Amino acid sequence: MNTKTIIVANRLPIEFKISSNTIEIKPSVGGLATGLNTVHKQGKSLWVGWSGLAEEQLNDVHKEKIRELASQAKCVTVSLKEKEIEEFYFGFSNKALWPLFHYFLEFTTYEPEQWETYVKVNEQYADAVLQHAADGDKIWIHDYQLLLLPKMLRDRRPSLSIGFFLHIPFPAFEIFRTCPWREELLQGMLGADLIGFHTYDYVQHFLNSVRRILGLTVKFNEIMQHNRTIKADSFPMGIDYNNFYNTAQLHKHRNNREVSEIMSKLNEHIINYPDSKLILSIDRMDYTKGIPNRIRAFEYFLEKYPQYLGKVRLMMLAVPSRSNVPQYRKLKKDTDELVGRINGKFATIDWTPIWYFYRSMPFDDLIDLYSFSQIALITPLRDGMNLVAKEFIATRTKSDGVLILSEMAGAASEMHEALLINPNNADQFAAALHQALEMSPEEQKTRILALQKRLSRYTVDKWALDFIKSLNETCQTTTEHSISKLLDKLIMNKMLTEFKTAKNKLFLLDYDGTLVNFRGNPENASPDIGLYDLLDNINKNTNTEIVIISGRGRDSIEKWFGHKNYTLITDHGIWIRRKDKEWLQLEDPKTEWKEIIRPIMESFVDRTPGAFVEEKKYSLAWHYRKADPDMAEIRMRELKILLTGFVSENGLSVLDGSMVLEVKNNIVNKGRAVLNLISGTQADFIFAAGDDHTDEFMFEVMPNNAYTVKIGRSESIALYYVNDIADIRSLLANFELKQISSASQ
Repeated sequence: MNTKTIIVANRLPIEFKISSNTIEIKPSVGGLATGLNTVHKQGKSLWVGWSGLAEEQLNDVHKEKIRELASQAKCVTVSLKEKEIEEFYFGFSNKALWPLFHYFLEFTTYEPEQWETYVKVNEQYADAVLQHAADGDKIWIHDYQLLLLPKMLRDRRPSLSIGFFLHIPFPAFEIFRTCPWREELLQGMLGADLIGFHTYDYVQHFLNSVRRILGLTVKFNEIMQHNRTIKADSFPMGIDYNNFYNTAQLHKHRNNREVSEIMSKLNEHIINYPDSKLILSIDRMDYTKGIPNRIRAFEYFLEKYPQYLGKVRLMMLAVPSRSNVPQYRKLKKDTDELVGRINGKFATIDWTPIWYFYRSMPFDDLIDLYSFSQIALITPLRDGMNLVAKEFIATRTKSDGVLILSEMAGAASEMHEALLINPNNADQFAAALHQALEMSPEEQKTRILALQKRLSRYTVDKWALDFIKSLNETCQTTTEHSISKLLDKLIMNKMLTEFKTAKNKLFLLDYDGTLVNFRGNPENASPDIGLYDLLDNINKNTNTEIVIISGRGRDSIEKWFGHKNYTLITDHGIWIRRKDKEWLQLEDPKTEWKEIIRPIMESFVDRTPGAFVEEKKYSLAWHYRKADPDMAEIRMRELKILLTGFVSENGLSVLDGSMVLEVKNNIVNKGRAVLNLISGTQADFIFAAGDDHTDEFMFEVMPNNAYTVKIGRSESIALYYVNDIADIRSLLANFELKQISSASQ
């Protein structure tokens, strides 16, 4: 199949600039553009993103030229107006999500208007993707600006393979739960087949929020939603290691005419201060990077270890970022004042402790800074990964130097040979800097070589290819586990044609999870008026029989549907009431076992707040939907193990349902009841729908010409599947008498 990969990010890997009424183009610099270069340049691919220019800045000629240049670079532009940029990017993305995900609640602001624009812009990205996406294409979505996009694409094109990668931290549940739109953001991400994070901790934080906020089942790193399986995993992003290492090697052999201006100044420094050690600090000017903390900690170090006065220098490069945002302007002001105060406090006639640069630097100058420095001081307060730490290590061509790294950076989880510190602990900071300055060349070499071996192996290309490989495997596994096909319009039309020509029609419909959503309290799942109307309108068709077949007890189903002219099957197939007839008992299982099982289940209720036992006439169910997900998972496994030995010896079975364990007699199942029903029917059109493993017994006994439908894409012997309850209701609406009558006219 000739499928393609579509990369979707806030920005394109190219930059456009209006110059003298013409459009200039150049490649973007940065981790994402570099990291996805291999995927984008090789094979059939497309990149969807914003051009970087507001719609108001462009005339028709500009727009056409941008489209043309983007197309040549295998890109598609998303057009954004100034107001959308302000509210989507500078607003919700960077005033709500960025500080929230980095644990800066004091900077987090929630504006409903910005949220609405965030939703709208995500929809615009969805429109752009779907204009170019074909069935079977792989979509790889990036970062916090597009958290809603996976679900938007899934809802409109279920056949797409969708991956999502978050490049910033995912916060702990107690932080994330403070967001007013927490459910919508999680549901948006869960539209993906594979969700990637930089570290294992971020994966666990995400899964914990999914369990606690959405109440979904999580098994290891897999999430079950509407019988879809979504995988979350860690993929630590690397760098273009060879580019940094080889460039650093080349710089060692340059002649004087090739040396950059900054390298000339660095050479002057080493001539004038041969015993001085240079400590490098490089960051964007962002409050998450902990720049003021670092400067204060450096001040504390100089006070605690005065022997280093005049012998060390902190060279601090702060790259301008979001300078129009008040917090960033204040950060710049505070940083300027701190640097000035400390330089004034410690400086001598021929030495200042801090060299401070507020600007961006070209790649070659960065290589010189990395190569020349003896120590790198990378101490963010919170960081998704931090590639600067990895770039510094890659440039150590002499196998020397020391990396001091914040344990709050994602990179810390894989760079154990660095000196890891808590950036909020000034004593630890000072001790690590002292250790780095005194570290022997042998120890430096051991640490650097170990780091370089790891970084050279897991490069940015490897990161990208690993993610795509895992996405392919995730989608392939999902497909292999289910022989069901998506019930599309073509199948729907064929089904309707057969329905219209059939003499007798039979609909077999499970209740919970098929016609209505699961509820915390099973008694609250009564039918809504819309469901009654839907079933009644189908039942009005000539020679049509509606069958509600449920694991629920007879009392509940009779209470809700006893006044309807439907056939009812309850208790997984023990009782049946045919249209216009009395209740008939199909099975008479023993129930003495309940006296043994009930106290066991009740003891687990006592130990699991929120859990409860539902006693049916012929079964017992231990519900844990309301319980704490982590505790409930542990208790459920314990209970299941405890029950397994007893039930196997007594002709019972344990049904592992949606947030429920149910014990019932082995001889009872929906298949036996349905077989009894259809063996005496003249139906030449049969439609059966269900959502869990208890319905597989029903699907198993269906004749070859029956239409069997599973709610959710999961392992099943059903012929077809739909995504959720809304889809099955929408599908059933096609069989309403008014629809059939209208189509026949």
